[in-house]
Amino acid sequence: MIRFPLKYAFVSACLNLGFAVAIRTNIAAVRDLLARLHPLRTEHPLIRLGSVGDGGYLVPDDIEGIVACFSPGVDDRASFETSLIDRGISCFLADASVVAAPIQGDRIHFTRKFLGVVNDDTTITLDDWVKANTPGNGDLILQMDIEGAEWPVLLNTSRDTLLRFRIIVIELHDLERLMDKHAFTIIAATFNRLLQDFHVVHNHPNNYGRAVQCGSLTIPRVLEMTLIRKDRVKSSSYAPAFPHPLDQDNDPNGPKLALPPEWYLHV
Repeated sequence: MIRFPLKYAFVSACLNLGFAVAIRTNIAAVRDLLARLHPLRTEHPLIRLGSVGDGGYLVPDDIEGIVACFSPGVDDRASFETSLIDRGISCFLADASVVAAPIQGDRIHFTRKFLGVVNDDTTITLDDWVKANTPGNGDLILQMDIEGAEWPVLLNTSRDTLLRFRIIVIELHDLERLMDKHAFTIIAATFNRLLQDFHVVHNHPNNYGRAVQCGSLTIPRVLEMTLIRKDRVKSSSYAPAFPHPLDQDNDPNGPKLALPPEWYLHV
């Protein structure tokens, strides 16, 4: 009879009960990553595009000259896209879970596919979606809310495609997995990819997702992050205080969830 070590028996028992067991990330490594994500204040003040609550995002006031928005992940609202259309910016939407975009018009273009890491009947890569639809060579804006698929999609996207975006707004999911040693590798690699060419200029916890606690470290499970391409910034300093005056709770009836200090206090 083969005797398994106690730890393997424990892991097996947890899996059979529907729980996964993971090695915890070194908390110092998590803090080092968060320090690199401290938002900067630049010469472009933040403005709000979209609705007052869920569906609205803060972006740098550097919209002029952007030729198109790519917005994967379609909701029953499109207030962010409507704000851009009002500024003359065409919007490309993609989602296989709906049959059409929630708004119609000459500046709305819809693809019934999910973003993924391969091209097939239901998924398309960000590289190929942008290549097939980009009007001209002007700058773009990306607004991504794809329920956790952002990690593989962004890692699979070429640097050339990412550099087409002047501004990136991403809703980041499952950030509690920062404390999972193996998931941390993927999450950190994704941030490293973005930080190569972009500055973080705003972070806003989505209070629908609440937060988890690991020792003294508070981690919002869902975070709205705004980035701007580095060549658009001539001067910057660390953003000193959160929430921003234009921030709004995603869930107006839920508990307040401010950005934890370790996510923006530079020490």
